[in-house]
Amino acid sequence: MTEAELTKEEPKIEAITNILKDELNLTSHQIDREKEKRKFVPQKPTEEEINKIKAADPERFDESVIKGLNYLFDNQFMAAKTIFEEKADHDPLNALALSSMAFLKAVMTSADQDQTMALNALNETYDIANTQLEAAKKSSKVSGYFSGYYNYLKKKGDSPTDTTTTEAGTSTAARPTSSYPPNSALRAHVLKAECCLQIAILQLLQESVMGYVKCGLNLRRAYSSYSYVWSEYQKMGADHLAFMDSDTISGVQFGIGSVHLVLSALPAKILKAISAFGWQPNKKYGFVLLNECRQSKRVRSSMATIMLLAYYTAAISFAPQIMSDVYKKTAMDILLDAQKYHPNSAVFLFFAGRMARNGLDLPLSTQSFLYAAEISRGEWAEVAVTNSCRFEMAMNHMLTGNWSHAAATFEYLYEQQYWSTAFCRYAQGACYEMMGERTEAILIFAQVPQLVVKKLGGRLSDIDSYVLRKITMFQKSGYQNLDFYAPILEFMCIWNVFPYVSPELLTEALNRIQHGLAAIQKCENLEQEQRMMELAPDTPMPDYFDERACLLVVKAAILNVLGRPEDTTLDINWILDHKESILQDTWTVPYALWEAGVSCWSLDLKNKSRQVWEMALDHGKHDFEHRLAVRLNLALTHTEELGFTEPQPTEPVDDKKRFSVALDQPTTNNSIASSS
Repeated sequence: MTEAELTKEEPKIEAITNILKDELNLTSHQIDREKEKRKFVPQKPTEEEINKIKAADPERFDESVIKGLNYLFDNQFMAAKTIFEEKADHDPLNALALSSMAFLKAVMTSADQDQTMALNALNETYDIANTQLEAAKKSSKVSGYFSGYYNYLKKKGDSPTDTTTTEAGTSTAARPTSSYPPNSALRAHVLKAECCLQIAILQLLQESVMGYVKCGLNLRRAYSSYSYVWSEYQKMGADHLAFMDSDTISGVQFGIGSVHLVLSALPAKILKAISAFGWQPNKKYGFVLLNECRQSKRVRSSMATIMLLAYYTAAISFAPQIMSDVYKKTAMDILLDAQKYHPNSAVFLFFAGRMARNGLDLPLSTQSFLYAAEISRGEWAEVAVTNSCRFEMAMNHMLTGNWSHAAATFEYLYEQQYWSTAFCRYAQGACYEMMGERTEAILIFAQVPQLVVKKLGGRLSDIDSYVLRKITMFQKSGYQNLDFYAPILEFMCIWNVFPYVSPELLTEALNRIQHGLAAIQKCENLEQEQRMMELAPDTPMPDYFDERACLLVVKAAILNVLGRPEDTTLDINWILDHKESILQDTWTVPYALWEAGVSCWSLDLKNKSRQVWEMALDHGKHDFEHRLAVRLNLALTHTEELGFTEPQPTEPVDDKKRFSVALDQPTTNNSIASSS
């Protein structure tokens, strides 16, 4: 390229000086006087000069954030908080680090006040990042040119006078004139996007229709910024480090990877309702980007580790019989790698407890939770970590049949107002019921309705709505029909934790279910005998469809875990055949279909599992609908990845649309059918 062409492409120094005059309102005389003054008089750098230095070498200014994050994951929460607070009012990265602490606390506690605090902090951080973005746009005419030009030449090792031609036939000096946005603007876009991402996750955890809508809107906002930065990053090619710092790259890897994972976990019905992205989430791509971010050991590496561990542990716990073999080893490898750098981190110990449970080592699981709670004492996150660990320990007590310890732990959580006080009280009473202390259980159950609080736009949370309805059913008979229920076993079935229970305890639980079914049968027989003694009696027909359906779903779940899937057919079919009569516990129908799919899976009829699970998706407006939908989505996605995509048969029979999925067993009754 000729010197004339170069002169034409590059901005003239006079033009740049004129821009400086316009921006700073300085005359030529004033500029000269300022230069002379700075030669002799030490001056404190202005905020603008500091920003220019930070733009040239931002990673050096990010070291304090990385130091604070190391404190955070070494349980020195207050030290981390102090570091972040020093610059949080004007630096969006420090503000985001501080907001992320509030975000983690809100996720662990699920408390309204913690969620409100985290949302406020993230919105404030969004405003700070947006302010930085506007400032970067204003000064991009000057700083963008100098920063890009200097960094490019520094990367190439060229001098300003070097105009050699590359192999592609273009001048290396021509690259800085490309329209790359300044690094500060790209960084601000990434920080804004992460604020939206964390806000979306908090709204997703609310499990409300409005929460899902807001989640979708914030994911769109996040992905818009992330995709813009990612496209610029790809344009830069191998020279990206000359124009974008590694922490910004780390942030965009974390963000895009997280958006793909969150969206891939959403049920199809919800994703269709809230998204207008025009693209399909790619789970494998999300894993790749998050692992690259994790291994870079930069500013968002720890959050990438948490995102991966959260996804893997949640996926396994939602569907342990299906997903455990898929993710368990990968999750353990990531956890062990994280603990090399932070061996005593309360956060990673919490995940260690979850992974130990997934590995059926309940003593180690409880020990991990207990240690995590102990080492967080006296720190900023003491209450959040302790209560989260206590809840998981209560789950472990239930899994080992230690009902007295479970009841005591739920009482402690009730006093701490953790998650749902109504549920904690309900679970405490249910544990007393399992111990045979019915009077104490009834006294505790009677307190539950006063603890239910309307929230989330005037509606009840799923868990509060569930326990209130169960207590109402208990009270309908004056607590005389408690033998027809198994409250804590029903909860364990819904939460899908039977795969972690020993065969001996499962057999005891099965006997408890059979006792309940026998009690219902006995009551029905007595009522039928009374009707035989009177013509057209006033007493209604026996109606225990809801009670029997709940017990049969629990029974099917236990039989599946005990390795007896062929014994579940009659029980599941009873629920499906009587679904029109099940008016209160409508959740039993889709959950029965879930267990039907698990039975097929155990019998190596995976394509039929997919067909039954797709039938379950047709049911809605029941307790824990979204929880089951996530579980179904994980299982269905996995079956499709394995190649089981045979279409579902839907042939009408006897003027009714009936679906039949045969288990291919020798007996003629082995079919799973549903009427609609």
